[in-house]
Amino acid sequence: MKNSLYILLFLCSLTINAQGNLKQLLKEHNTENVPYITVDELKKENTDIILLDAREPKEFKVSHIKNAECVGYDHFNLSKTISSLKNKDAKIIVYCSLGIRSEDVAEKLQKAGFSNVYNLYGGIFEWKNGGNKVVHKKNKPTEKVHTFNKDWSKWLLKGKKVY
Repeated sequence: MKNSLYILLFLCSLTINAQGNLKQLLKEHNTENVPYITVDELKKENTDIILLDAREPKEFKVSHIKNAECVGYDHFNLSKTISSLKNKDAKIIVYCSLGIRSEDVAEKLQKAGFSNVYNLYGGIFEWKNGGNKVVHKKNKPTEKVHTFNKDWSKWLLKGKKVY
């Protein structure tokens, strides 16, 4: 029993430490001009939302949040994306692995006149770390998550890492 308590405390400290480091990482890379939405806030959303995945198609094929549309990053096409978005007032949530690339895409959408755009804090990694499901290219649940590269994979605490 005592050992279980120590293990639980250790795991909690890892999670808290990872959260602190993630906050620092995002502060280093992001302008924070796009408001964040947390995984918990996203899960409570009961309005129609549009989920845009700002990772590359090869990442999206491995896994993505159900009902997300892959818009990519390296070859992000603003006009193509805009043409698929009919309502400029719709709530749009953009995500990537951690929330860095998604901020860039979200900023482009804001500049194009979309007023209700959010960046998923911690991206698909935090989504999966929170115990939420992801699906692969055939929309079936998977434990695999593309981690972009080996360095970024340290931020994924749950699931099977693919890079």
